[in-house]
Amino acid sequence: MSEIQNLWHEFKGVNDRALAEAKKLGEAAAETRAHVDRINERIDALETKTNRPALLGNASAGVDEAKAAYNKFLRTGAVEQKALILADDTLGGYLAPEEFVREIIKGITVASPVRSVARVRQTAAKAIQLPKRSGVFSAAWVAEQGTRSETTGLTFGLEEIPTHEMYALVDVSRQMLEDAAFNVEAELNAEFAERFAVAEGSAFISGDAIGKPEGLLTNASIGETNSGVSTAVGADGLIELFYAIKDAYARNAVWMMRRATIASVRKLKDVTSGQYLWQPGLSGSEPGLLLGRPVVEAPDMPAEGAGAFPVLFGDFGAGYTIVDRVAIEVQRDPFTQAASGNIRFIARKRVGGQVVLPEAIRKLKCST
Repeated sequence: MSEIQNLWHEFKGVNDRALAEAKKLGEAAAETRAHVDRINERIDALETKTNRPALLGNASAGVDEAKAAYNKFLRTGAVEQKALILADDTLGGYLAPEEFVREIIKGITVASPVRSVARVRQTAAKAIQLPKRSGVFSAAWVAEQGTRSETTGLTFGLEEIPTHEMYALVDVSRQMLEDAAFNVEAELNAEFAERFAVAEGSAFISGDAIGKPEGLLTNASIGETNSGVSTAVGADGLIELFYAIKDAYARNAVWMMRRATIASVRKLKDVTSGQYLWQPGLSGSEPGLLLGRPVVEAPDMPAEGAGAFPVLFGDFGAGYTIVDRVAIEVQRDPFTQAASGNIRFIARKRVGGQVVLPEAIRKLKCST
């Protein structure tokens, strides 16, 4: 974390130089822009490293063996020689087989973590219905013996959140299940969970509510604030967005944007005070802060561009509700594909999601 803090101070200095060059020359020098990008990438790499699990095993074992042989040569002049060599199978190669590691190399899968900030409910029905206040009355002043008439306007409605089903289907040969060096069925279960997380995360952001959850960006009742820049995020727009929602929501609010947008936001300063809007977290496990509120990285959020909505801000716990009907259920079907020597695995999940209080959330639009 000390290195991240040092890089952040260096970043501010270089970015200040870039802003000064842009103000004077119309555009920052290419070398300065490249320097800013390098520091940004280094901060990202360090933040990723702090959350990376430790490697298993002793990776230096081969290096230690080589050092021992070299030290022996320096002390005695003796060189280890082998009559049997690994390069030729008939001269010893067959005696030194490769080690098969029971682990699959996978790239990192990213999913939008809306579930971590929204309200999540369980249900045993196909949908849930939430009573909702849709209108309010106004209090009135009256004299000591004045006539009091009814204060009308209090009305209620009903918000219904249906659940939707998603599935995945994979055929695996019987022989693969019997002979594989690792547990194929357990691996499939992990893949099902991962793929479902990706699919629901995308739907919670931009789902069209037709056979899938309603997305945050799809709901027409969520208000918007212009960024002040036609194709990008602007500092003034972020500040206006911060103050555009009610104080009670702002106290629990978080920012949501994709990684590339975070990199752009790090460069922004409050024109009045000259202070950067973004600050690094105090530890590797804490997110960075933008105007004092946490930033959630969501890969399904749109990129910056004319008319795009690259940033959401609000109290997602109050504004968006996720409903779980059926957790991941995996069916092992040995009959359907029996003639082909396969076993079919069918996974399904039922989940719903919907904006229930639009005023708690607001979005930023790339526009002047």
